[in-house]
Amino acid sequence: MSAAVVTPTEVKVKEKFPPTLEKNNGIINSEDRSASDSKKKKKNKKKTDGGQGSVNVPDGENDIDQILKEINSVSVSKKSSSAKSKQNAANKSKDSAPANPVTATAVVAEGPPKKKKANKNEKLVQTDPPSVPIVDLFPAGNFPVGETCEYVDYNTDDRTASNRMTNPEKKALEISYDDMYRDIRIGAEVHRTTRQYFQKWVKAGTSCMDICDTIENMNRKLIKENGLSAGLAFPTGCSLNHCAAHYTPNAGDKTVVEYSDVCKIDFGVHVNGRVIDCAFTLTFDNKYDKLVEAVRAATNTGIKEAGIDARLNEIGAAIQETMESYELELDGKLYPIKPIRNLNGHSIAPYQIHAGKTVPIVKGGERVLMEENEVYAIETFGSTGKGIVKDDMECSHYMKNFDVGHVPLRLAKSKQLLSVINKNFGTLAFCRRWVDRVGETKYLLALKDLCDKGLVEAYPPLCDTKGCYTAQFEHTIVLRPTCKEVVTRGSDY
Repeated sequence: MSAAVVTPTEVKVKEKFPPTLEKNNGIINSEDRSASDSKKKKKNKKKTDGGQGSVNVPDGENDIDQILKEINSVSVSKKSSSAKSKQNAANKSKDSAPANPVTATAVVAEGPPKKKKANKNEKLVQTDPPSVPIVDLFPAGNFPVGETCEYVDYNTDDRTASNRMTNPEKKALEISYDDMYRDIRIGAEVHRTTRQYFQKWVKAGTSCMDICDTIENMNRKLIKENGLSAGLAFPTGCSLNHCAAHYTPNAGDKTVVEYSDVCKIDFGVHVNGRVIDCAFTLTFDNKYDKLVEAVRAATNTGIKEAGIDARLNEIGAAIQETMESYELELDGKLYPIKPIRNLNGHSIAPYQIHAGKTVPIVKGGERVLMEENEVYAIETFGSTGKGIVKDDMECSHYMKNFDVGHVPLRLAKSKQLLSVINKNFGTLAFCRRWVDRVGETKYLLALKDLCDKGLVEAYPPLCDTKGCYTAQFEHTIVLRPTCKEVVTRGSDY
């Protein structure tokens, strides 16, 4: 026999056979054939017992087509088995998946809720009602500056002292007081935010207790109350009609602000003892508009006249002239509007609401000068009554005397109460509600003892004649070296 030509298909088949099948250049002898046949049978038997995937190799080279068929059948069986496994997996996924394919897609897409990364550049926005502390709204410390005004040069013919605005020495001096201005501006922004919300919130029929609680609780949040470092400077005043100042409700007081009432809202906050003192008049009936307008104009006159080297008595004369130029027609009767002569503005020092200097609202008084970097509360009171107030009604305001020294106390309760006052209020004003709030009970006798000893001063409500109406406006100003800043000025007044 001649040597056979090997095709590519035959190469694959040849690799299946053992090397002994090829001898004498591809020619197989009969003896070798019989020996190899017996070996093939044994191997084929083993392969048949091997299970799926094994191939029965026939004898002889004429059965190559049969071998190829068996190889193809094995590959087909493998493909069918893999297809069955895929089909089973698909059936399982269908059974576990929800009936609605859209819902299933949504569930997969949503997955667990992702936490949003905090954006450092994102600016906080005040809530409604306000609750975000002012210091958090201005993390860089650039708090809003109040209204700035140039000084009047009192030593020349009423010319503007504009040199202070550009003087390098004054600018450098002003930088050294940045911490003081910062604390004052924080308090001023708190006052603006609270009063603007309050004016939208309040309505006729609201109790004085609710008014005071709303204002004070909001101030505590906005100022970020922290002991004596930041908090309320004095109790919220809610004086009605003929009562001009120093009224706040004690526990159990159910007084309500009626539609026909004239209510003076006076409250303040502090940061590191830098007190903000600011007030306005609330009315629901527009028949009192002239009274409110007169007192607002008088306060603005006082602010205009105030400044470095301004004389306090001259400021009082200007205030009186402005206020007395107004009249109020009430129920067909004309009332002159009078300044309340025994109420005044005042200077403010750290942790001291009344620091010694008074700003009168009538002519006369001392020829005392205002000085650089002083802080003042410019406030005016107008009345349709006599224009003089006196102590009346139940006392609610108290304040520890600023300059008092050591005073021996015999009552243990008095010692305890004094310790509570020192810890919670220091030399700032407080009221009975606040003493109740810190957990004290049955303290009135001890409080009276402290007042009798001169350690604490009582400030009863100040009232004009019954049946008259009084109004008040007040701003805090800072006499900076370069200019005068009305720190509490807002869009409302």
